[in-house]
Amino acid sequence: MNTTIALTVFLLYWLFVIVLKKKGILEKYNISTYGPVLMIRTTRGLDLLDKLARPRKAWRLYADIGIRLMFIGMIAMFLIVILSDIALLNSVGTNTVPEPGKFNEARNIFLIPGINEFIPLTWGVIALIVTLVVHEFSHAILCRVENIRVKSMGILLAVVPIGGFAEPDEKELFGKEEEEENDTPDPYGDRRLGIRINDDEPVKVKAAPERMATRTQRARILAAGVMANFVVTLIAFSLLFGPVLGAISPLGNTMIVDVDGDSAAYAAGLRQGMVITQLDETDINDVSEMMTYLSSVDTGSTVRVHAATDRVVSVYEAEVSEIEPDNNGVLVEGVIEGSPAEAAGFEQDMHITSMDGQAIRTVSDFMSFMNTTTSGQTIVVEVVSNVDGTQDTARELTVQLAAHPDENTDKGFMGIYTGGAGHVETSLGFSVGEFPAREYMDLLRGIPGMLTGPVGWVILLGLPIIGFSGEGFPGFSGTLAQFYEPVGWAEPLGIGLFWIANALLWIGWLNFYVGLFNCLPAVPLDGGHVFRDYLHAAVYRITKNENKAERLSAAITATFALLILMSFILMIFGPYMVHGF
Repeated sequence: MNTTIALTVFLLYWLFVIVLKKKGILEKYNISTYGPVLMIRTTRGLDLLDKLARPRKAWRLYADIGIRLMFIGMIAMFLIVILSDIALLNSVGTNTVPEPGKFNEARNIFLIPGINEFIPLTWGVIALIVTLVVHEFSHAILCRVENIRVKSMGILLAVVPIGGFAEPDEKELFGKEEEEENDTPDPYGDRRLGIRINDDEPVKVKAAPERMATRTQRARILAAGVMANFVVTLIAFSLLFGPVLGAISPLGNTMIVDVDGDSAAYAAGLRQGMVITQLDETDINDVSEMMTYLSSVDTGSTVRVHAATDRVVSVYEAEVSEIEPDNNGVLVEGVIEGSPAEAAGFEQDMHITSMDGQAIRTVSDFMSFMNTTTSGQTIVVEVVSNVDGTQDTARELTVQLAAHPDENTDKGFMGIYTGGAGHVETSLGFSVGEFPAREYMDLLRGIPGMLTGPVGWVILLGLPIIGFSGEGFPGFSGTLAQFYEPVGWAEPLGIGLFWIANALLWIGWLNFYVGLFNCLPAVPLDGGHVFRDYLHAAVYRITKNENKAERLSAAITATFALLILMSFILMIFGPYMVHGF
């Protein structure tokens, strides 16, 4: 319903824009349209650019660093594109192309909030506005540093503001000029047009603009936008992974996922979504600790349950019943090829219910047991297979553990991917589930220390979409936020701390991606213009021929742009071409 209303409002707005454009009203007020997007220009604020540009040496140093970072990003992004193509083509040859999924959908290739399903609308819009504004205004400031005229500034509007822009004089920046008839031989014709000119033949020449940026000036101006995105990324992530995450503390790992409406627990006020922090005076860190405590309490006894709703802990009284808790175990989400688990007969969708006689109810139970094992140890695992949504009789599999791939640990290696199997029923009249809140927070805080190697960068790049195990991390919102609370300096902020964390996550992530994307050597991206300029200079040094340098650099840049475009098309449609639409 909300989607329908939003779409209706947007279409009515677009129709209104079309009517205004046809009547010439938009042109009258110097407003351009690009589909439904309005480009509203103004010359106000241009004086501010001159004031901001006064520390010229500092800005030039800033931009020079940006040029170097742009070339690093250019190489990295181009390698990623090429390696992605090679991996996809290899998978075609080995018939292992993955099924089309949400990662292949065209809408998820573009980082547009509301279209990309991974990017939340509110935080995505905030991040996109910050990204576009800092990118464009960095271009504008460097234009004034290099004495290139900025014609106007303004906002981009599509029902709501979606960004800002600064419009430099392209004639001065790129040397673009309309061709004009000239009956006088042009002594610089060979240089300007790249053709041989007869002395007595009228020609069309391009009159050079009165002021035109040099290659270095142009590179500084173009690299400034990318540099701004990287600087904002650094600031946002430094705040997020520093003081902000440092002020977020886990409440507990155990959440009520279902409550029997006829139970004393329901009558006492316990509800789905509450996080259990204590039973009586005993702290509860996970489901296993909760089940262990309940097993020590007599039937009919009353337990004081400390449970948090929206980070406010209250105490409820619930009676212990005679219900024997079910153990659905831990789900086997995948089996690694050639692993001990595969050799023992493990299959996807099995459930592990015990290991060497020890009950396994949660992933924490599984991890705790595996941490006590060693390479070469033989263990007996009780599993239940899942057939057509129902579980059959339990059976035992014997596994001899191998050496763990991580050389820094001595624990054994089984070779399976695990996930929560669902709810664990308790004797208090409700079921609980577990989320590793403490472990998850430790992983988040550990990301900066992992950036010394490629794994850290892969995790950072894929954090909101893939996360640590494919689940993605969109920020502290919804159910996830229930497991955490603000502490220390951020305690007075309450839920506002999570808003700050979410804003910093998406501002940092989107700026990083937009900065890297603009490094690609493909015109009209900033990286494409810089790549063509420097390639032109390199070719000219070799050939000493302006015409050849111009044509060859343009041809190579166009080839790169086409290759990158085809690569994106291949990423989107490759799996569909193999498996069908």
